[in-house]
Amino acid sequence: MSETLQTLRNPFYVGAPVPPEYFVGRRSAIAVAFDQIYNRGHLAIWGNTGIGKSSFLQFLASPQVWQEHGLNIDEAIIVSLNCSLIVPFTPDAFWQEFLSLLQEQLGDENFLQTDIDKFLNSEEVTIRNIRQILQKTGQRNRFLLLLLDNYEDALSPNKNYTEAEMQVFLSEFRNLAIHSKERYYLSTVVTSRKRLTELGPEVYPSSSPWYNHYLFLSLQPFNNREISELISLMPAELNLLPELRQVIQEMCGGYPALLQNAGYLIYNIWRNGQILNIETFAQEFYKATKHIFQDWWLSFNETEQILLMLIALSRLQGRLNQRRYDLSDIDIVFSQQQRALSNLEEQGFIRRAEQQGNILYQFTSSMMEFWVLKEIESSDDGGLAQRQRVVLNLMSRKQVEQIQSAFRWLWQNKDASESFMTWIGRKLAD
Repeated sequence: MSETLQTLRNPFYVGAPVPPEYFVGRRSAIAVAFDQIYNRGHLAIWGNTGIGKSSFLQFLASPQVWQEHGLNIDEAIIVSLNCSLIVPFTPDAFWQEFLSLLQEQLGDENFLQTDIDKFLNSEEVTIRNIRQILQKTGQRNRFLLLLLDNYEDALSPNKNYTEAEMQVFLSEFRNLAIHSKERYYLSTVVTSRKRLTELGPEVYPSSSPWYNHYLFLSLQPFNNREISELISLMPAELNLLPELRQVIQEMCGGYPALLQNAGYLIYNIWRNGQILNIETFAQEFYKATKHIFQDWWLSFNETEQILLMLIALSRLQGRLNQRRYDLSDIDIVFSQQQRALSNLEEQGFIRRAEQQGNILYQFTSSMMEFWVLKEIESSDDGGLAQRQRVVLNLMSRKQVEQIQSAFRWLWQNKDASESFMTWIGRKLAD
């Protein structure tokens, strides 16, 4: 292997936001974001881990991107703040961090230096202080763009942050964004794992929702064009075969974090002069990404977990030479759980297809399907018993017995899921 090849830098990023120069796709979402910024509006982006929220925020702060969208970045003061780094989260800690980052961002041109120093040294930063900051920013014909990552950390109480304090914080933030005269100098883009309507404090009928000033935008898995755009980052010398492209698409299901892992792994294999085998790649890819599937699994509620298990079992049954367990009533269960299935579909974990008049569900990522089967395999009667309450709410006694029988069959035939890994390689190599 030549020294030049060995020193080539991998163009894929694992475990960190993608730099703007390597960012691909999301054209429609980017246009929406800049529409909101131009109008001094507010955008709430949501999607599960690995969908690219942090990379998206970082991309919005790129000067070149502003120029491409016909906006003058010199009018904006951009402050990027990761709410998960404020531990424990409190409103005062949040505004203290905001002022410190604002001070850094302004640098030598800090026309707010006196105010920032005074507020940082005060006993508590108040919303009135922030309004003063915005007012002086507007007097310079500028505005503040606040990019808040992991905003769900601001929406969970802790021992230093009560539900009542959260209500006040969110109410003041909303008033700042839509009622105060300083609203013309503020735009915010926030990200969270779930839609804001599913997070935060209870909304009372007598008051306006704390989140109703946001435009909601769900980041979806990459489509085929975006997947091709990402794969094109590989050097032409790598000569990626069409079969391997199919492997990537089938196993990743368009999820950016999985695609970045796949690209990173393939690039390293090529750079090291190794021969790439599809089944070997599948095994290595699973080792590199199973923590992502675990994180996703923990983010699902019990109903969603049960439904994903049923989808995996029904699809495994379809690949076995003979029917080994009875899931004849599964369509009834699915018809009764449309809301939960739609939520999983909206997040890009499953997709529906119609076959001979019947609605079928399948995983967007074949590797996630394998992981769910492994999760079933590693459980036991005790684990199923813990879900009994949820299961009984979803289905009849007869249906529960069918599911228990399917679980036990898989526990007793663990080679079925092992052959599934072989099936992945064979299917993708066809």
